[in-house]
Amino acid sequence: MRLETDGTPPIDWRDLDRAALSRAYDNSGAVADSAARLADWRLRSAALRARPGHTLDLPYDPGPAHAAGPRNRIDLFACGRAGAPLLAFIHGGYWQRNAKEGFACLAEGPLALGLDVALIGYTLAPEASLTRIADEIGAALRVLRAHDAAAGLGRRRLVVSGWSAGGHLAALALDGPDADAGLAISGIYDLAPIRRTSLDDALRLTPGEVEALSPIRLAPRRGVPLVVAYGADELPELRRQSRAYAAARAAEPETRCVALDGADHFSILEALAHPDGRLARIAAALGHS
Repeated sequence: MRLETDGTPPIDWRDLDRAALSRAYDNSGAVADSAARLADWRLRSAALRARPGHTLDLPYDPGPAHAAGPRNRIDLFACGRAGAPLLAFIHGGYWQRNAKEGFACLAEGPLALGLDVALIGYTLAPEASLTRIADEIGAALRVLRAHDAAAGLGRRRLVVSGWSAGGHLAALALDGPDADAGLAISGIYDLAPIRRTSLDDALRLTPGEVEALSPIRLAPRRGVPLVVAYGADELPELRRQSRAYAAARAAEPETRCVALDGADHFSILEALAHPDGRLARIAAALGHS
């Protein structure tokens, strides 16, 4: 439960005021080229989405409690191999920024390694609560299963993955029946600190949501492999969150915690976008096992 610092004793996040704790979670502010990376991903993603053969903007119903919105869409990219496993990826942006369209380029690595890839869109805060967002991800996974059944693919192996806020949502999705394995990248696994930051201005987390939607506070579904990955150069709180979550799952033998040397919160995704990247290889191993 501690923040790392340079040359000073560790600091408990609960001892920080709101401004200091907000800085501790400011990934964009901590990475000088974060905006340039996002812009580059959008360009590369637009090029991939423009190629023929993809299924773009497949709608999904978020469930009876919510009306379908414009972001309740899924992009599907096929590797061309019969019966390929499916990697479902959830984008980040602290649950209130970005869109699936800007992350399509991350499919390139898994596609080259024999995985089909789905990118899931979801309604952002403050329009949607975090409870609703988590429900939408579950609904999207059910639609992916139904889409496979309608296409005669049967129940193929489905790996759910995500980055940053998407890592949090991927970890939550492992408790549902549709995910067979998970790859959570640079995620948030305990919402208690987030509720005390400026991020909560849009999220408006309730105490009940902190308990129900913090993966670290939930009993894990048994026998589901999970790799928790983070960059060795990320903010200390992001590193702490990943290590603490993996430690909380220590009783699950198929849980691994992986730190990528030289990677920050944004550059880590290049290890998924490229076929020789470590995260792409991990995703392939989870899918083909």
